[in-house]
Formats: sequence, structure tokens, C-alpha cells
Amino acid sequence: MHSKVFSSSSFSVIRACVLLLAGASLAANASAMSLRELRALEKSNKQGIHYANYYLVGVMEGVLEAHAHGVRNGAKPTICLNDRRLEPHMAKSLYDTELKRNADLYEADMPVQLVLVNALATVYACSD
Repeated sequence: MHSKVFSSSSFSVIRACVLLLAGASLAANASAMSLRELRALEKSNKQGIHYANYYLVGVMEGVLEAHAHGVRNGAKPTICLNDRRLEPHMAKSLYDTELKRNADLYEADMPVQLVLVNALATVYACSD
């Protein structure tokens, strides 16, 4: 008779650990999209502009979530909405405006996230 080495619950735990490690490995290897890569995505095909816009919305939401997490952990807020609206469709215009406002600051290999962090901190600045 063969005995079971792992019960079904311990197999689930092992499976979850393997998936977690695989996800962490992929996340560690992933890098932020650069300004150059985003421009190339926009020009890649007729849907490219839509993909780029979706990416910008995701970046904006990620920036806001990371900022909120930092504030919850005691960091000083740098982005304050103060009951002003911020909607997903605004990500592209925030990004474009920041690039125009500080054209000499950004290089093509810089991450898109940097532009949106600066845009949000400028437009939704916190009053001291």
C-alpha cells in the first residue's frame, strides 16, 4: 500500500507557495516601460494608442495606490486630490502636459511612472 505523502490541504499550500515564488520571480524581472517604449507602442498599430492609454491609466492608478500606501505608513503626502476630480481618461492629458511642461527634464529611457508621479504631484499639490 502506498501512503499519501501530502494531504490535499498541504498540496494546496505547496501549490500556492510555488505560484507565489513564480509570480515574485516574474515581477522581479519586469521593468517599467520607458518613454521610448510607450511612444513605440502608440505607433505599433492602429490599436497602439488605445494600449498606451490603458497603460497610462494603470500607471496612474498604481501611482495613486503606492502614494496612499506610503501615506498610511507615515510618509508626508505629495498628492492631494482635495475633492477635485481625477478620472481615468485624464491620465493621457496629465502625462502629455507634464512632458510639455518639462520637456528638457525627461529622457527617452526614463520610466513613464516618473512622468505621472510628477504630473500628479504638480496638478494635485498638497497645501502645507
